[in-house]
Amino acid sequence: MMKSVNGLFSPHQKQAMKIKEVKETNDIKQWMSVPNLVYKDDSNWIPHLRQDIAKVFDEKKNKFYHQGRALRWIVIDDKNHIIGRIAAFHWKKYSAGQKQPTGGIGFFECIEDDQAAKLLISTACNWLKSEGMQAVDGPINFGEKDAYWGLLIENFTDMGSYRMNYNPAYYRKFFEDYGFNLYYEQLCYKRDMRLKVQDVFVRKNNMVMSDPDYRVGNSVGRSIEQIAEEFLIVYNNAWAGILGFKKMDIRQAMGIMKAMKPIMDREVMIFAYYKEKPIAFYLNIPELNEIFQHVHGNLNLWGKLIFLWRFKRRKFRTMVGVVFGVDREFHGKGIEGAMIKFAEENVVPLDYYDQTILTWIGDFNPKMIRVIENLGADLYRKLATYRLYFDSSKPFERHPIIG
Repeated sequence: MMKSVNGLFSPHQKQAMKIKEVKETNDIKQWMSVPNLVYKDDSNWIPHLRQDIAKVFDEKKNKFYHQGRALRWIVIDDKNHIIGRIAAFHWKKYSAGQKQPTGGIGFFECIEDDQAAKLLISTACNWLKSEGMQAVDGPINFGEKDAYWGLLIENFTDMGSYRMNYNPAYYRKFFEDYGFNLYYEQLCYKRDMRLKVQDVFVRKNNMVMSDPDYRVGNSVGRSIEQIAEEFLIVYNNAWAGILGFKKMDIRQAMGIMKAMKPIMDREVMIFAYYKEKPIAFYLNIPELNEIFQHVHGNLNLWGKLIFLWRFKRRKFRTMVGVVFGVDREFHGKGIEGAMIKFAEENVVPLDYYDQTILTWIGDFNPKMIRVIENLGADLYRKLATYRLYFDSSKPFERHPIIG
């Protein structure tokens, strides 16, 4: 068992292994190379792009460094082999939404060795405690929840989605033996796009579209600036003020859309309007891992050429729903049905996509889960976010239900 006093590693415990903080260029290279060791015999693994991971830990490119800190470590065995890695971080925005100062650990990779895992997790937790944190969530990202968030706990055979975590099944034991508890499950759904839309959505669509003030359309012909402005309006009216979500500004919205521009398919970026005011969105992108599986984790010049060639020739058959939101004023009016019916009538005939994957939905969001299940989507993968209180006497609380 990996449990230790107060869930923290005792520095007096003898170790044949040593931990090393990542500081120098060579340390970074070694830290980045650990997944190649862990997954060398796993044909389902598609590596994250090293350029994407590097940005997370670049103080000039990751805005969360302005309000927080991050450190990384590698673990080295008695034969001087690097066998694991981890990162720890904390930032104001994340802690502000919690009942106590809460940090995170992530980018954890380790061979199947309890001692190595314990040393990595303990080092990260001890540092977070020294930084004033009272709890830690993991594995999470030093950034937004749309990437590198959660531990895979079900379905280790399907290809993972772009920037979604994939890991061996034994990682779960590492976290739970250490003392982490399940904070929430992350549910991933998949749907065959050739299936007819269920009657409930047809009825909702008919109800909405009987009013000429409503309209649904894609983003073909729309500029990045126009898409960003409409995204901003819907986002703020759908989520701002709920569970720590802060209002977005146009600069942030433009940043998101500019980041999406190279992978954007405007045919599958769908908005709903009421009297020409945007009130909902259903934004999708192609499943990029269907292309990135051919670049082997490196978007260098050759990787970019491979990507551009396959992207322009639409060498993908899956689209990923990255975000779905409805202005709170229009909840219960069937807007989601109108957007889903629009996709059936306008996306399916393109014959670009066979299936759609929906980005994870927390088990704390039963309303959205019902919408997805009514659509006929199948639950095909689960991830989990775990939490550990440094004060083991504190009663554990799961993520509150929203609705």
